[in-house]
Amino acid sequence: MPRYSPTAIALHWLIALLIVAAFALGLTMVDIKGITPTKLKYYSWHKWIGVTVLGLACVRLLWKLTHRTPPYAEPMPAWQLQAAHALHGLLYLLIFAVPVSGYFYTLAAGVPVVYLGILPLPVLIEADAQLKPVLREVHYWLDMTLLACVVLHVAAALKHHFIDRDGVLKRMLP
Repeated sequence: MPRYSPTAIALHWLIALLIVAAFALGLTMVDIKGITPTKLKYYSWHKWIGVTVLGLACVRLLWKLTHRTPPYAEPMPAWQLQAAHALHGLLYLLIFAVPVSGYFYTLAAGVPVVYLGILPLPVLIEADAQLKPVLREVHYWLDMTLLACVVLHVAAALKHHFIDRDGVLKRMLP
């Protein structure tokens, strides 16, 4: 069974874990009332994870563009191949769009992003009270779309593994 390279597998699972962590932090931090040290810490961690995901997504995209995707072992119906390609394309788009939208939302809120508390990232837009709620909604709905796509991606992988037993999931397992 042709498999993804160890680099592609590591990037896939690392990005997946970071996305889950960022999502969990995002849900937790917005439910904390007021401005507390814990809430501020969670916001920082959430932003740092987002920046890390964006950086790793760039590496992953470069890797994907320079390395072949392993072929499927068994022929798949055309509609499944098209659905898989469309979902993967949407996942790639969202892996970039979610952190970028969060970054711009933070900047519109007038809060600088300082990666790991050390490296200030460029301020690409000034604080904007009218743009802030728009970008908050954009970030939220991109997140929800990413969540739906991840659930669909996992469901498809599990279907291939447990129902079709075609080895698709094994190509990406460490």
